[in-house]
Amino acid sequence: MQDKKHFLKTLFDKAVEAAQAEYLIPGRLPSRPPGRTIVIGAGKAAAAMAQAVQNNWSGVLSGLVITPYGHAVACQQIEVVEAAHPVPDAAGSEAAHRMLTYVSDLSAEDLVICLLSGGGSALLPIPAEGISFQDKQSITGELLKCGANIGEINCVRKHLSAVKGGRLAAACSPAQVFTLAISDVPGNDVSSIASGPTVADATSSEMALDILQRYGLGVPDNVMKYLKSPLAETPKPGDPVFNNTSFDVLASSDDAMNAAAGLARDFDIEPLVLGDLQGDAAELAQEHAALTKKIDSGSGPVQPPCVLISGGETTVQVRGQGRGGRNSEYCLALALALDSHPRIHAIACDTDGIDGTEDNAGCYVTPDTLLRAQHQSLDANSLLDDNDSYRFFSEIGDLVITGPTRTNVADFRAILIGSH
Repeated sequence: MQDKKHFLKTLFDKAVEAAQAEYLIPGRLPSRPPGRTIVIGAGKAAAAMAQAVQNNWSGVLSGLVITPYGHAVACQQIEVVEAAHPVPDAAGSEAAHRMLTYVSDLSAEDLVICLLSGGGSALLPIPAEGISFQDKQSITGELLKCGANIGEINCVRKHLSAVKGGRLAAACSPAQVFTLAISDVPGNDVSSIASGPTVADATSSEMALDILQRYGLGVPDNVMKYLKSPLAETPKPGDPVFNNTSFDVLASSDDAMNAAAGLARDFDIEPLVLGDLQGDAAELAQEHAALTKKIDSGSGPVQPPCVLISGGETTVQVRGQGRGGRNSEYCLALALALDSHPRIHAIACDTDGIDGTEDNAGCYVTPDTLLRAQHQSLDANSLLDDNDSYRFFSEIGDLVITGPTRTNVADFRAILIGSH
């Protein structure tokens, strides 16, 4: 194998392909109802999913889905609205309110097809009564910076929302609600995908309060007052609003990792699938560097040539003023920990094509990463301390730029060991 970066990019492309709506939707749609069919949804894959539903549905459709800026595709029967992610904006708020009007007067003979994917939480930013839109914007921004994981962020979002945590299902009742989801959540907890707007919520407002206090976030008095009131509690398992609902996970990180593993075998490269992983990006990179060195020495769980594949979502605690998402942070820390190891190459990318809020999906790591950085007078350790991994990889030409992929099954990491 000559071009190892191309091989790693091919694995990433295969992982993304395994989570594309056009391949997932056919054969997974419900039967036509006696009444109307309304399509609603939110997330990075929402527009592509809506297009796939429309292309595979024989009846009349109407509805609205919300997707991040740059993720829209053409739909004739379903309106597609673009809005901000990960910090919500007024466009998302206005569209989410209009979405509720589509489901406000339905009967038991009607069907709601709800399309959810990663990013859906920020795109459904209707605050609960007594909470301002600015409150939600500010709290979401602070949670993203403090190192809270996606489950913690979603717990808080649910209890400050008029639609999340099962409240959208309540708004659709008594219609049938059929949810199709592309999961970016480790373990595919359906109550966490887009903050579970159509499923029962097992978290509590007390848990949301604990998360805010644990991270030391300054929260306005009106938000604290609301979270301590009974109004903040979400619909729980057993609530009759869920009697006519169903949920189908179309694809997840497992599908992406397994697709990439299968392709690696086609190249006679043995895959070791590590599964969905969480935790601090830099710390995970150090763990992976230690494991890859052990494997390269011949004392690991697999023998070279091999590729380690993992998914899930890491976190980054922002301490510096630089640019970069969790995958570029992981790659910079990995390059430092590998210390120019001659037989190890890696890629880490977000399957949605956007690493954090930057224009890259992720980055490559090669044996000469640090050497090329030195030639550009880049201090890798200082840039990592400043969370400036984007600049590092941009200046050495090792950003992976794909544009929006219109899907999201969390991150994809692959480390190639000992291939010639």
